[in-house]
Amino acid sequence: MKTLAMKTLADIFAQDQAIDLLCRAHRSNRLPHGLIFSGPIGIGKATTAAALGTLFLCPNPTLPQDERKFPLPCGHCDSCRLCASEKIAHPDFHIIYKELIRYHDKTGKSKGINLAIDVVRAELIEPAAHKPTLGHGKVFIIEQADTMTPAAQNALLKTLEEPPGRSLIILLTDQPTSLLPTIRSRCQLIPFSPLPAETIQQELLRRHIDPSLAAEAAQWAEGSLGTALQWIEADLLTPARQVRQFIDQYLAGRSPDADLPGWFKKAAEHYAEHQLKRDKLASKDQATREALNLYLRLAAQPLRQQLRTESNPARLERLCQAIDALARTADDLDANVNISLAFQYLVSTLQRQFLPSTG
Repeated sequence: MKTLAMKTLADIFAQDQAIDLLCRAHRSNRLPHGLIFSGPIGIGKATTAAALGTLFLCPNPTLPQDERKFPLPCGHCDSCRLCASEKIAHPDFHIIYKELIRYHDKTGKSKGINLAIDVVRAELIEPAAHKPTLGHGKVFIIEQADTMTPAAQNALLKTLEEPPGRSLIILLTDQPTSLLPTIRSRCQLIPFSPLPAETIQQELLRRHIDPSLAAEAAQWAEGSLGTALQWIEADLLTPARQVRQFIDQYLAGRSPDADLPGWFKKAAEHYAEHQLKRDKLASKDQATREALNLYLRLAAQPLRQQLRTESNPARLERLCQAIDALARTADDLDANVNISLAFQYLVSTLQRQFLPSTG
């Protein structure tokens, strides 16, 4: 069971538009019961959801008349103390994530690749129908909501449309269009923006991370503090540099010396081993594919950067083909295509686009 350290909306940085929307809705007592927090991974969506949930469940919040000040939970009631606790879970605050399938699949075969209907029923739909333990409502936060199966999304519709009692349901996603239109129509979309590299670097420095690592991770993290922290924690910066080097060599018309399919597989397995140390019940295959997707996104960065400045039509076409190949490889991984086959296709495409002898 995940626990929450108490956060407030005043703790959220670099998301002024989203926080302003939520504060105005709360002040006017028009906070929707269904919200979609949309934006890249690692930019504060989950922290904001925790802060809003804490405020929602507090029976005695501070509600300043000055719109420049944030509504805040009291910090003293039973609900606030439970939200701040790292040891005791709040009985009315539920975090739903796909790995919970471990507790609901009696066969033991499910590995949490998608957010299953069994999880949504047991962790959201059924608890929502019961009276809140502390009497002031219920909060449900769905992580990676776009991974819900169609059956899980359809099962959620009635609860979203007519939640029993006082409820707040927040869906977190970096791919809102992957949610069914019927889900999107029942929720208010709150967009979150990528963080400036300077902000990420400052936050990394505040966490006492080496300045050179902080600067490098901030530049490559695509606006995500969470991604930057993940790369540093899992020692991904060294392989990240190698990925960029491989792409730079292709752009220069040279073939990398490394066996790329083998290199990607080995680097991803190293990341998976790190994840398994943190969570012994995690899926090694899922963690491996997660790492490969990180490297694929990183490989696309220099291609997109050159796309902005390139004027040669033929070169533009080659860059687009290469970016499409990276995206297709990521889709293949999501579809559980064999990793070696997926990367063999990618390497053959890059060679065909950039190497003179094969172009």
